[in-house]
Amino acid sequence: MTAGFEAKKSPWRFAVAPMMDWTDRHCRFFHRILSRHALLYTEMVTANAVIHGDRERLLGFDPAEHPVALQLGGADAGALAEAARIGEGYGYDEINLNCGCPSDRVQGGQFGACLMAVPDQVARAVAAMKAAVAVPVTVKCRIGIDDQDPEAGLDAFADAVAAAGADALIVHARKAWLQGLSPRENREIPPLDYDRVLRLKARLPHVPIAINGGIGSLAEAESLLAARDGVRLDGVMLGRAAYQSPALLREVDPVLFDAPAPVAGLAEALEAFIPYLEAQLAEGVRLSAMTRHLLGLFQAVPGARQFRRHLSVEAVKPGADARVLREALDRVIRPAAGRGELAA
Repeated sequence: MTAGFEAKKSPWRFAVAPMMDWTDRHCRFFHRILSRHALLYTEMVTANAVIHGDRERLLGFDPAEHPVALQLGGADAGALAEAARIGEGYGYDEINLNCGCPSDRVQGGQFGACLMAVPDQVARAVAAMKAAVAVPVTVKCRIGIDDQDPEAGLDAFADAVAAAGADALIVHARKAWLQGLSPRENREIPPLDYDRVLRLKARLPHVPIAINGGIGSLAEAESLLAARDGVRLDGVMLGRAAYQSPALLREVDPVLFDAPAPVAGLAEALEAFIPYLEAQLAEGVRLSAMTRHLLGLFQAVPGARQFRRHLSVEAVKPGADARVLREALDRVIRPAAGRGELAA
């Protein structure tokens, strides 16, 4: 399989990870301006919230966000199947089951990373979701939890969900320690083990497998996508790096998909965001709820600090509108005039 074929055919070649309190619909809309090909994910939504809660608030998204996947949290096969069916009805391109989150709230509900200890239960949930929807059903997991052996444990988990029909497995290449580490520490302290994910792919060559965890640049993503000893992963997923430095997303299409960047530069990306922003303001959305996703856009560009400060201070004020964003952008454009940073 050639890299060109992968770039066109693998839905998981590059994705932005689902992140609680970060990857909401406003974030995803802006990320889509920067890349036409990246697969975007929602924040995790529990199955019971989807079934019983405010569905438009929880599931609503702009058609421009496609391709976009809904990540579900839960452990009950019936509830997950019903939530998947509802999500498919809302137009999501994929339903993903979270088996990697280590937060106390998730542990209290006995889902997220806890599910890695019960692969048969996850397999039943995947089978039920597959029977309920026609779109792909995928699973995001860790390489193991607590004292679990990451060789035997991950193999048993992956074998079970693959046999149940999971369309892809996205593996965060760290263990999750459910006792003793906070969710933040679980993203940083357990050591990364990319080789473990490669060994899993070697065992399951016909199962699409993407890798997540600690990937900080497109160069690292390219390296992980390259074949090693005849083993080639199907995709990479970036989390914090893509969110905190969204400018890198503008390079995803030319670097990983042999396609032109969708916008000429970062200033053009913000101009393309303004019509959406104005439409959302008219619906009563606060400006700061949208501009908080833009704060890292101009890292290392002259005027970036002034850009962040202006948005942080002015966007929260009553009546704040698109003029605040244009004023913030002017603080970057003036110092950077003639240097070319904004097109980089």
